[in-house]
Amino acid sequence: MEALYRTVWRWHFYAGLFVMPMVLILALSGSLYLFKPQVERWEERAWRGLSTGSPAAPSVQRDAALAAYPGAVLHSYRLSERPGDAVMIHLALAGGKGMRDVFVSPQGKVLGALNPDERVMAVVRKVHGQLLLGRRGSWIVELAASWTIVMIVTGLYLWWPRRGTLAGVVWPRLRSGGRLFWRDLHAVTGFWVAGLALVLLATGLPWASVWGSGLDLVRGEMGWVKGRKAWTTGGEPVPSQMVHDHAMMASGQMHMDSSVPLEAIVAEAESEHLAFPVLVSPPGTSGPFGGPPDPAWVVRSDAQNRPLDVTIRYSAENGREVSRETFAQKHPIDQFIGYGIAWHEGQLLGPVNQLIGLATALALVILSISGFVMWRRRRPSGSLGAPSATPVRIHGPGIRLAFAALVLLLPLFALSVLALWSFDRLALQRMPVLAGWLGMKPSGAAEA
Repeated sequence: MEALYRTVWRWHFYAGLFVMPMVLILALSGSLYLFKPQVERWEERAWRGLSTGSPAAPSVQRDAALAAYPGAVLHSYRLSERPGDAVMIHLALAGGKGMRDVFVSPQGKVLGALNPDERVMAVVRKVHGQLLLGRRGSWIVELAASWTIVMIVTGLYLWWPRRGTLAGVVWPRLRSGGRLFWRDLHAVTGFWVAGLALVLLATGLPWASVWGSGLDLVRGEMGWVKGRKAWTTGGEPVPSQMVHDHAMMASGQMHMDSSVPLEAIVAEAESEHLAFPVLVSPPGTSGPFGGPPDPAWVVRSDAQNRPLDVTIRYSAENGREVSRETFAQKHPIDQFIGYGIAWHEGQLLGPVNQLIGLATALALVILSISGFVMWRRRRPSGSLGAPSATPVRIHGPGIRLAFAALVLLLPLFALSVLALWSFDRLALQRMPVLAGWLGMKPSGAAEA
């Protein structure tokens, strides 16, 4: 048992050392993203609560936005959240020069505009999903998330009570001071947050580049695809297909004629009382997650609380409803993922969900800080301070089953373990000084 304990401790140590800075970045950016609706309302505060007198028709508002950006093309018209709020006209700029969110008053006056790629939540999302490094950043985030799962699982094994007392197990001995205080703070916080953190990590995996792509492949092979999926893969806020579509729209290649005016579709959208934000997209526009241009008018609730999402298509010829897609009509797998994503973004249960997510993020920050302090306090001079590798082979079926599950379910973790094993066998044994600094034994030491 001692050999197993030290082996698990070593895995926990290396996992924690690798993910510590990443956990801080993801926890802080994720905690801010939990409050996306509030942040965006603050960001748009100058265009809310305006006069409702002498309202202009939606087409007048649209034309005012287009006049402010010559050559631009309408991508979507967002209904106001409350009477007196400006509508948001999402435009594809001429020459494929990006997008603009243009805010137009109820009377049809352009009040201001924002670059959607530079909005607060867009930047936070890029940090959280890609570290501002593009697809390579998404791989790093996914790898860190995988090792964080390993850190939590091994941490639970180390926490498992081996004495009769609950002090230091269920609650920390805050008055003890010194190393015992930090140990208790780390262990007890880890125990209480482990379940929530694992749910948070698991619900984020569908967005991950490698894991999400594998999920898409499985969904397709198993026939689990029913309608368009409601999430991106690889941390991309806007799929490349959409960028391509926007460029084509701006060049006039995606216009589709419609005899139905914008006013008629907006009236239909308002009568549905859908969850905010409600977007009206003209014929010839792709959906929020890519795909071919839609020949119909599309009214879509783009709420972060995915179970509230509804997509209604109206004929471009006569304005009649063509189809309606609700969350309940999606495949059960997509529903399950949708609930998870809504929870991950803090919107499934409203403010309660946000507070639970914030508490989880803060607990992960405490784990990272306390783990760092413990390492600094116990690290001997001239060494990394890792628990020494045990020369005893571990044959326990439980630990091997858990390890096999992690390898099968987390592909980037499996690749990183293979890389570490190869480095250990092919290079590290020829570097005795580095091996000693890492707490490794000479060749022949066993792994779990």
